[in-house]
Amino acid sequence: MKRRKHLLWLLAAMVVSISFSACKPRGAGSAVTGNAAARTYVPPGQYDEFYNFVSGGFSGQMSVYGLPSGRLFRVIPVFSVDPEKGWGFSEETKPMLETSHGFIPWDDLHHIEASFTDGMPDGKWMFANSNNTPRLARIDLATHRTAEIIEIPNTGGNHCSPFTTENSEYVIAATRFSVPPDGPGGDVPISSYKENFKGHISFVRVDKETGEFDIAFQLKTPGLNFDLSSAGKGKSNGWLFLSCYNSEQAHTLLEVSASQNDKDFILAINWKKAEEYFKAGRGTKQAVRYAHNKYNEETHSATSEIKTEVTVLDVADFEDLAYLIPCPKSPHGTDVNPTGEYIIGSGKLAALIPVFSFDKLQNAIANKDFEAEQYGGIPVVKYESALHGEVEKPGLGPLHTEFDDKGNAYTSFFVSSEIVKWNIEKLEVIDRQPTYYSVGHLMVAGGNSKKPYGKYLVAYNKITKDRFLPTGPELCHAAQLFDISGEKMELLLDFPTIGEPHYAQAVPADLIKDRSVKIYDINANKHPYIAKGESEARVERNGNTVHVYLTTIRSHFTPDNIEGIQLGDEVYFHVTNIEQDWDMPHGFAIKGAGNSELLVMPGETQTLKWVPDRTGIFPMYCTDFCSALHQEMSGYVRVSPKGSNVQLAFSTGVNPSAGE
Repeated sequence: MKRRKHLLWLLAAMVVSISFSACKPRGAGSAVTGNAAARTYVPPGQYDEFYNFVSGGFSGQMSVYGLPSGRLFRVIPVFSVDPEKGWGFSEETKPMLETSHGFIPWDDLHHIEASFTDGMPDGKWMFANSNNTPRLARIDLATHRTAEIIEIPNTGGNHCSPFTTENSEYVIAATRFSVPPDGPGGDVPISSYKENFKGHISFVRVDKETGEFDIAFQLKTPGLNFDLSSAGKGKSNGWLFLSCYNSEQAHTLLEVSASQNDKDFILAINWKKAEEYFKAGRGTKQAVRYAHNKYNEETHSATSEIKTEVTVLDVADFEDLAYLIPCPKSPHGTDVNPTGEYIIGSGKLAALIPVFSFDKLQNAIANKDFEAEQYGGIPVVKYESALHGEVEKPGLGPLHTEFDDKGNAYTSFFVSSEIVKWNIEKLEVIDRQPTYYSVGHLMVAGGNSKKPYGKYLVAYNKITKDRFLPTGPELCHAAQLFDISGEKMELLLDFPTIGEPHYAQAVPADLIKDRSVKIYDINANKHPYIAKGESEARVERNGNTVHVYLTTIRSHFTPDNIEGIQLGDEVYFHVTNIEQDWDMPHGFAIKGAGNSELLVMPGETQTLKWVPDRTGIFPMYCTDFCSALHQEMSGYVRVSPKGSNVQLAFSTGVNPSAGE
């Protein structure tokens, strides 16, 4: 046993050593072709071909880039507060970050997936996961804003999400860390892992018209850790495939103890059958607590609701629901090719890539071609019975695979820092190109769809040493754009990214740009504190609470002089941007505010809460450049002692008639 552990430690050390030595691939100085700049150049006034939505990792945000230019268009706050846009700071957006644990202003956004219709991106929404406090988000692509966030119960680490079914009937969220189910029964010894820790796979229903989330049901599994998943498509539509590691069900020093078995698993779920059982009432109701947060574009406000029940089906109770396929050590990606016939597993510690056949899997299930022993009540299909074949010696550290429209696959290799192109049918390597360095995920434009666009591939790299100007101990994270239209991949561009990029989605610009919201119709604004024009601007007191109905337009506030505020007051600035012109937001900030600015779109109302901590004169001003007289767009608020006889007064253009 000691010798086995010593060998495992040695293997881990070798992997780390190789990863660092691989940080300088051969040909690093001459990898880019001479005309690469011309092929990524987008002339002034012209548009990129694709929107590229990229996860921000530990920033908790999503970023939007253009392809092929690599230009950053927007950072979309999702799970983290963002002072640039007032996300999580304004009274209207604070509910979006509520959870059953309270207000959580940060998370780790790992993966993104588009909404699909018939296996193709439809340009409606992007879905995003949070890896820490388990949540799913829906981003509206008409506004490029987060529209909904739902917390996932019975889950510890929401890494294996938000991967959707062929028509986005469901978004899948599976636990990264198996844990005891929610509730008082969770107080158990960690050493009781095998008895008490369980995995849960959540099926979050998506309303096809509104996009609204609802947790339909969960599947309970043995205590496996789920990494990534991919839904079937075409012939395999109705099935779901998830990579599983820690089949050892270890709970300490996982780099060794969860790497002992020669093979872990891919879990194949017949989700159509699970749906049938759920609709037939075969599940068990479980008491839980999770938050469901929604943003209303009519009221420009969010609401948060705590829900208290979920339906759970234990896969071990059903013979035709779940099957395990052995897969080489610690698989990361599980990816289904465009036809739905092939399932690619990527064992991080394997020196090959297994390719499984959906048809062979179905035959094995029909013939009960299983291993003698089940795993936690789940049949284990014999490896060879489901195997199409293996790609031999493709590289070191395979992680994730996507596809083009010509029958080829592209796999990222973390340890050997490269992208490898190979033919799925023939299992032959066609090309390999170095990355700079230690690539994690990759993304082919439409590479997870039924008909990939097949023009661009982007590698998302963890290390960038010597690629950009140094910025202290930590360098920027980076993406690299490859042209994959020919037989050989060609590196075209490096561009920095925010946070730590993981997965991404590239969607043709034409699917999104013409649907983009330009303004909010002020006549449709149903915010309870709206002032639709300057004539409705006012200041009202209710005890110690003061409501300021404030309007903004180029280039002044109404009102811009306010007196009669007292220490101890809670002041709510309800700021309505009465502009009705595209790309004309206004900002609002006041000295001493303990949160952030507001950024208010045309026709929108947003609220800043301010509690002054001293007496005096406090300037307020517009934070977003709006006109030649932007500097003049400002005003003053006077704060007097509590109990002062200064009367509440407000004005614009004249001095307020405040009585002393």
